[in-house]
Amino acid sequence: MIKRKEFNKVCDEALKMIEDAGLFLTPQDKLKITAVDFGLSDIRKEGIQILTMFETDRIAGKILVLLPNQTEPEHWHPTVGDDAGKEEIIRAISGELYFYIPGEDNMKHGFIVDGKENCYTLRNEIVLKPGEQLVLPAGTKHWFQAGKAGAIMYSFSTKVTDLLDQFTDKSIIRDTVISE
Repeated sequence: MIKRKEFNKVCDEALKMIEDAGLFLTPQDKLKITAVDFGLSDIRKEGIQILTMFETDRIAGKILVLLPNQTEPEHWHPTVGDDAGKEEIIRAISGELYFYIPGEDNMKHGFIVDGKENCYTLRNEIVLKPGEQLVLPAGTKHWFQAGKAGAIMYSFSTKVTDLLDQFTDKSIIRDTVISE
């Protein structure tokens, strides 16, 4: 659960980061920003801010914002009915972005959230610099983290089924609850 005041604050910070990166946002775009705390109640540690640019029944484009040292928890996009699961392309826009996918342990830049060693099992680190991108096939377990300057990225994907995402941390609740 996240307090309305904190929700608004992290959304405002994310919008400022997007604009500081040189991306133009319309007034309508700014109304679409949201924040996700995964029910962990510590959004600055584990969470993400999302601005959906477009979404149809087949494709979606989003701007994802990580605040300084913020971590998006380890997850994967599962098969849903006849759909193989969300395929996603991440393209770095600005900041320090550390991505973790299956493979050898070569972790150098990021860190495991304190007390969550069992929830962040992947240690194959890919550092994405602005303009670089990573293709995540459907069902690929992954997590990502910003460095001390935060990070902004595009997410282009097939049909969005985010509320059905699966997480290594079983205490996660994907739907954000905001309290006054």
